[in-house]
Amino acid sequence: MKARKRRFGDRRDGYRVRNLDSMHVIAPLLLPRRTDNEAVMNEVFDITALKEYLEKKNADSPEYKYTFFHVILAAIAKTIVLRPRLNRFYEGSRLYDRKDIVFSFVVKKMFTDDGHEAMAIIKIDEESNECPIEQIYEKTKKVVYSVRKEEQKDSTTSIIDKLVNHLPMPILKFVMGTLSWLNHHGLYPKSLMKSDPYFSSVFVSNLGSIKMHASYHHLANWGTNSFFAIVGEKKFRPFFKEDGSYELRDSIDLGLTIDERIADGVYFAKSIKVLHRLLEEPSLLERPLDEEIEL
Repeated sequence: MKARKRRFGDRRDGYRVRNLDSMHVIAPLLLPRRTDNEAVMNEVFDITALKEYLEKKNADSPEYKYTFFHVILAAIAKTIVLRPRLNRFYEGSRLYDRKDIVFSFVVKKMFTDDGHEAMAIIKIDEESNECPIEQIYEKTKKVVYSVRKEEQKDSTTSIIDKLVNHLPMPILKFVMGTLSWLNHHGLYPKSLMKSDPYFSSVFVSNLGSIKMHASYHHLANWGTNSFFAIVGEKKFRPFFKEDGSYELRDSIDLGLTIDERIADGVYFAKSIKVLHRLLEEPSLLERPLDEEIEL
């Protein structure tokens, strides 16, 4: 989002949305918690073109290959730029436009029962001339390599370990309650916000990579995250034509959980169409992040 002049009522991470209709003003008073307002959408995407696109991108056999995950993140990033209300959040009974586009996801250091997990958080540079797929690819490569090849913990895990392992429970409850109060009033420390996945635009879970069948994940009342995406497993399924015939194609499921207060059904529906167009024609992700597309 382009920077605006900060006004009274804005937060460190968001600009307050003003001139709201009465429904959006009263919504956080009727159902104040984010988990009370979950809208769940399960979408199926034809990935025939996406597979061909990845084959071309990986034709030179790079050490770190382009994957479905990169394309999906890039498509969501471009969708948010074109449909900015998806990057809103409610906090303190107020609606805000988030200042940045931030993704968070879990990186498994080793695919074993005892393999440690680390949080990865990447920020999209909306002013960059780099196309979305390349920006996502470079940022994820950097963070995944640092997590899997180094012994050091990510900043989120380090902060949690220091709190959990060194504070008695009553003091820990007081600390967490204080942080929650600070967030409610827009005073949450920016240094902690940068390392907290629940302050991201989209929390993404790539369950397809571990062959897990799930299409829903709840939102959380902690933080400001209002958009959770589950990437499912690739499947071979029928796609029906207008004449009733069908063709078997590769597909992927995407489960989206969104705070329904940040926009309306019409806005969500058009946003899903944008996401479909990008994933079914991934070459569009080679174009500038803010370039409009035809539906």
